[in-house]
Amino acid sequence: MKLTKCSDNPILKPNPANAWENLVVCNPGVWYEDGIFTMLYRAAGDDEQHYIRMGTAVSADGIHFDRVSDQPAFGPSIDGPDQGGVEDPRIVKFGNDYYVTYAYRPHYPGQYWKFAHDVILLPESNEYSPAVIKENIANSGLAVTKDFENWRRLGRITQANLDDRDVILFPEKINGKFWMLHRPKQWVGEGYPCNEPAIWIQSSDDLMVWNGPSKMLMDGRPGTWEEKIGGSTPPLKTKDGWLIIYHGVDNGGEGHYRVGVALLDLNDPTKVIARAKDFVMEPEHDYEFEGFYKGCVFPTGNVIVDNTLYVYYGAADKYVGLATCKLDELLSYLKKS
Repeated sequence: MKLTKCSDNPILKPNPANAWENLVVCNPGVWYEDGIFTMLYRAAGDDEQHYIRMGTAVSADGIHFDRVSDQPAFGPSIDGPDQGGVEDPRIVKFGNDYYVTYAYRPHYPGQYWKFAHDVILLPESNEYSPAVIKENIANSGLAVTKDFENWRRLGRITQANLDDRDVILFPEKINGKFWMLHRPKQWVGEGYPCNEPAIWIQSSDDLMVWNGPSKMLMDGRPGTWEEKIGGSTPPLKTKDGWLIIYHGVDNGGEGHYRVGVALLDLNDPTKVIARAKDFVMEPEHDYEFEGFYKGCVFPTGNVIVDNTLYVYYGAADKYVGLATCKLDELLSYLKKS
């Protein structure tokens, strides 16, 4: 079972007309409502600091997107903890409000493809500085909007001294609680049930205080395409369970990012009831290699429309791609797994 990539890929590219998005356009959150696909995408220009912002685009068919504005929809704060850049939005809706989880840094990351991946420029600090400042640790925040134009930043929802990204909310309460997936990078090795970063799950009563016990939901598989894993897109409720799409990295190979699928119990999302052993998407095309992370497909948005699953992903940290499949075919494949 493999997702079918859109023949029009990449469906969104960097825009040379806007300095804040002339180098990178990738990793979008997507919402579908009233016949319109709304995309909130990660964007960056060719500035040396590589500040990361978000732009908005809309579409009637899920393929051909038009940018809403020449200005960013959401960007780093002037003096807040996320002033170094905001990235990788995931979108859910509660009531009339869209809640967006996003990763951020206190200091800009620099053009990371020019040095070892995941190495950042350290900000000025001293012996009294907290770890998040000394190490420019990526945290995750929560923002809320009604229109993707006007925003309220609610603040950090992860532990400050942990690199905890891929934070994704479930789109509804389960047993009276909110739930999220997250990936604390430091929770590995002695004292933890995993040797590589994994997907964890945690509950909350109010979306901001995540004090429910955190449980490892899924671990990577040594020697496979998914030695290291993390959540990708918001869980989708189906008749057979919560469908989750996640990414895996072959640390022992070329470091390529691929895509896996699993099902969680509808009433107890801490239970994995099905998980495919093989990936459903991998980097294949030039636009998935000729970017700033070569060999990367990284989903961050998904919607279901008339039994079609749309999966939106970042390609090589430079473009936005789309892959689709029939939902019932994917669920059937998963249940056989």
